[in-house]
This record gives sequence, C-alpha cells and structure tokens, in this order.
Amino acid sequence: MVIGEAPGAEEDRQGKPFVGRSGQLLDNILGSVGFAENDVYITNMVKRRPPNNRTPLKWEILAYKPWIAEEIKLVDPHVIMLVGRTAAQTVLRSICSPDARLPISQTRGKWYEYEGKWLIPVFHPSYLLRNPQKTPGSPKALTWQDIQSVRNKIDQYIDNSV
Repeated sequence: MVIGEAPGAEEDRQGKPFVGRSGQLLDNILGSVGFAENDVYITNMVKRRPPNNRTPLKWEILAYKPWIAEEIKLVDPHVIMLVGRTAAQTVLRSICSPDARLPISQTRGKWYEYEGKWLIPVFHPSYLLRNPQKTPGSPKALTWQDIQSVRNKIDQYIDNSV
C-alpha cells in the first residue's frame, strides 16, 4: 500500500491518486522491483486538492482520517509506504512515534512496526523530479535503496507465509 499527501490538479480532475508526472515516476519506481500496477493499492491522506496545491492543513487531514483508517483496514497491507513528509509525519504521529516531528530526510528508509504492519517513509516522487541527480547519497539513490528494502520486506513476508 502507498499513502501520499493529497491529489494534484490532474489527480483531482481524474479522481485517481498519482496519475501525473509524479505518478509516472512512482509507477517506474515500483516497477523497478517487480511490482505491477495491480499489485499496489495507492491512495492519499486527503482526497481533494487543497487550494493552490498547498500542503493540507491539520483539519483537512483529520477530516479524512476515518477514510484512511478504513482503507488500511480493508486492504490489510503487510507494508505501507508513506510517500512524502505529510503522509509520513501524519501516520507516525497517529502511532505515537517520537520520530513524527522529524523531517522526511531523517525518517525515510526507516522501518516502523504498528499493529502487525510495516511502515516506511520514502521521498515523494515530486521531490525526486526536482532533484534528479543519481549520485550516491542523492534522494534518487536513497529512494532506490528504500524500494529495494520494501521489496525485501514483502519477499520475507511471502517466504514466511508459504
């Protein structure tokens, strides 16, 4: 499962999360480790685009919290990727993690377990589009490490389930 922040203009128009340039990059990232489009449930914390594409306000996030909780319950994922600062901080805050106030650069790639689910914050694809370098330690290089970690975590779960 992938949880992002809020829809952009194109996502809001189509009613689907991650369909713009960020969504194409997310699809490529997921595909790079063998996930097909139907393998991953993708959603956003906030279901409507905030005015002027600003970061969702606390009350907007709280208004949609029951929807996210229900989506998680229905999908029942083993792994949840928290895409970007807003999704990471919101979910980490809801599980009372002391890391909830840390910037995404300090929580990305770190695993958190909550109620039998594994959570991992990762950089948002829009951030990667603004920072396209692939040098060691760059956001793209770190995201490559993170998505490989996600693949490994899911493979371990599958191996232990069989």
